[in-house]
Amino acid sequence: MTDKQLFGTTITEIIKQRISVRTYLAQPLTPDLSQTLRGFFSTLSGPFGGTVRFELIERDFALKDSKAKLGTYGVIKGASSFVVAVVEKADKDLEEFGYSLEKLILYATSLGLGTCWLGGTFKKSEFAKAIKQKDHEILPCISPIGYPSNHKSFLESAMRFAAGSNQRKGWEELFFSGNFNHPLSESEAGRYVTPLEMVRLAPSASNKQPWRIVKDANKIHFYLQHTKGYAKALANDLQRVDMGIAMCHFELTANELGVDGKWHNSDPGNISTLQDTEYVVSWVEGIQ
Repeated sequence: MTDKQLFGTTITEIIKQRISVRTYLAQPLTPDLSQTLRGFFSTLSGPFGGTVRFELIERDFALKDSKAKLGTYGVIKGASSFVVAVVEKADKDLEEFGYSLEKLILYATSLGLGTCWLGGTFKKSEFAKAIKQKDHEILPCISPIGYPSNHKSFLESAMRFAAGSNQRKGWEELFFSGNFNHPLSESEAGRYVTPLEMVRLAPSASNKQPWRIVKDANKIHFYLQHTKGYAKALANDLQRVDMGIAMCHFELTANELGVDGKWHNSDPGNISTLQDTEYVVSWVEGIQ
């Protein structure tokens, strides 16, 4: 089954439709929809071969505990269900987590459901208990999931404005040709113009957009530019999760366009990186 058949429409349309929803209709998911989501869990696999487990926490738990346990996420209104996921500790575990959960979020979007990435400390929360989190597993983020309300709260609108959710960095800040001294134009991007644009539209913690990408012949090198001091204030480095989200958008779009390739550790080494920037992975065209 192709991704288009899976999602019911083009991935570019779904990516453009996805927004962070913080206000929901206070009604549970239908049993059929809950079953569909749980069935999708088993199809999810990330680019690094790690293990991510998912759980759908439904109405009784959400209504009873969400207000008390979410703390600063009290801005989420009316949510009757949450998606909780954990990843086994390993190399590139947070990137694996971001990739897998974003694919689920895009699938939920295709079903007409709203979601919202929430990162925080969940180790001893009711969410951790519900998924039976083990010592060798990490729970960096959760997401409410449900029917979006047409009425946004004042607080939600204020948060979107403060986070700059409708503002994105331009191509010249994110994408480069050969090295970081030469911004990549859309004409130079060729068949990668749409996959890269879908990366540009990806959600990220505090809308920092930490991905930096260098196109080098048939290789697309992904780098993480850390926001100075950002990770120190968090339980997990959410900017690594952001890289997984960006990879998900890129790969799904490339596959839909028939651009064959695979993720590969192909650090060019000879590219001088920007300050606070590190190599993550490369998309290598032609590898099956």
